[in-house]
Amino acid sequence: MTTGAFTGTLIDRSFREKIVLVGVVLPDTTVQRVQDSLVELALLVDTAGADVVGKVIQRRQRLDPATFIGEGKVSELAGLARSLDADTVVFDENLSPAQQRNLESQLGRTAIDRTAVILDIFAQNAKTPEGKAQVELALLRYRLPRLRGRGRSFSQQAGGIGTRGPGETQLEIDRRRLLQRIRRLESDLKNLDKTRGLQRRGRERGRLREVALVGYTNAGKSSLLNALTSAGVDTADRLFVTLDPRTRQLALPGGETVLLTDTVGFIKKLPHELVEAFRTTLHSLRSADLLLHVVDASAPDIEDRIDAVHSVVDEVGARDVPEMIVFNKADLLDDPDAGLRLEDAPVNVSARTREGLDEMVAQMADRLRTEDRLVEFRVPFDRGDVLAALHREGEVLKQYELDQVTVVNVLLDAAGRARFCAFEQGAFEKGEIL
Repeated sequence: MTTGAFTGTLIDRSFREKIVLVGVVLPDTTVQRVQDSLVELALLVDTAGADVVGKVIQRRQRLDPATFIGEGKVSELAGLARSLDADTVVFDENLSPAQQRNLESQLGRTAIDRTAVILDIFAQNAKTPEGKAQVELALLRYRLPRLRGRGRSFSQQAGGIGTRGPGETQLEIDRRRLLQRIRRLESDLKNLDKTRGLQRRGRERGRLREVALVGYTNAGKSSLLNALTSAGVDTADRLFVTLDPRTRQLALPGGETVLLTDTVGFIKKLPHELVEAFRTTLHSLRSADLLLHVVDASAPDIEDRIDAVHSVVDEVGARDVPEMIVFNKADLLDDPDAGLRLEDAPVNVSARTREGLDEMVAQMADRLRTEDRLVEFRVPFDRGDVLAALHREGEVLKQYELDQVTVVNVLLDAAGRARFCAFEQGAFEKGEIL
């Protein structure tokens, strides 16, 4: 595709919305990277239930503050959209509210950005009350600054991308009530986060280790959860099938039981509104003992996808949680070693054929054990309850009696050590034992 050129093929599917995609090549990127991003955007549009009938790539030194691509290109784009009978033009980067209004005025049709498409998909896939509340909050935060000058236009559109989902009827009421709805959703989700915190503390008391499945959307996290635990979670070869976390128990080779949690998939340019709205769900990453980072081994842009996942993990404050990278879909590789592209050589598995799963679980168990630390405790003779708890919650390597106490050397994780900190050697010597 030549820079700035228009291409498009009319698709005779009148029952599906017709979309023209627009990407911009700036000095800090390349045509190839923009083309790859538009391929992914086309998949997003298809998942949302529409057809791409044309694509535009333009090279610019900087984005136009009024129309994103400049007046001349807007005029050219309007002509293409009319010739293809397109309903909507989707830009691969975020549009400001002013840019969106100006574009729609000059194009004579809906203009939205990548964020609106992703929000639309989430709105279609949200099933649980929590998921619906999170998506509604993200939608309202996104749409609130775009109300000016739009009037009732959102409700008048024929259910196209960017108009669906819980919250669209709120656009017909005033800004004050819209803000009230946002605050109510924020409060509800905050209370839910408190409930999740109590549940997490309950699991900590039970000393079950937690492993969170993270990864790019459609990397096969749910399929992997099913293969490991017979969870029966719905899977499909589509983007963002899983929005609500699923937790199942998994027995490790050494006999320990861990909790394995499937989480929402990530994507490049994941809308900040979604990260904020799903923060209560994503808090589970921070309390996990290990992040099992699932990567689609057959994807052409593995490094970019890994970086996108790391970006979201950092944003939710889970950067310090240990990570184990696993390349899934190994059965789709022509070269069985093609997935070993990173320096730390992650294990290759296939959730579909179960190839490599035993090795992966064994490595996961080893990683969890390496996070445990050897700590020496001094337990008074009259605290048999504490001694029993140490045996139950850790791996006792050495135990002997000394000066009215039982000295115990035990492997414990950070949470376990915190629970028994009053019995550590230093605390005992300071007389802090309860």
